[in-house]
Amino acid sequence: MHKSRLAGFIIDCNTPQLQAAAQFWGGALGMELRALPGEEGDKYVRLIDPQERLHVEVQAVTHPSRVHLDIESDDVEAEVRRLERLGARRVQQVHTWWVLEAPTGQRFCVVRAESRGFAADAHAWP
Repeated sequence: MHKSRLAGFIIDCNTPQLQAAAQFWGGALGMELRALPGEEGDKYVRLIDPQERLHVEVQAVTHPSRVHLDIESDDVEAEVRRLERLGARRVQQVHTWWVLEAPTGQRFCVVRAESRGFAADAHAWP
């Protein structure tokens, strides 16, 4: 058995101006910006959800701009296999997470569970 749930959204921005993009999205969503440490800070800016329900980041990318969602799981591989049985396909493994593509073409990620309340709020899968 493993658990998973929607973690949040990543706003992919094809721009050299990551801070400007993060300022726009932070203002649009009413969320404060938080810089990430080290190399992560060159590629991501965290937006803080005041209710702490969703993980939201602005990410610098080289592909066209879009929004993708992240599903968090306490067992990434088991969750990827479950989603493959539903029709998703693996696109690329990045560090500890997988980029998948839904049968309808949307890309999304399966990441390690890190959010508060995960154990209590996540769906348990047999």
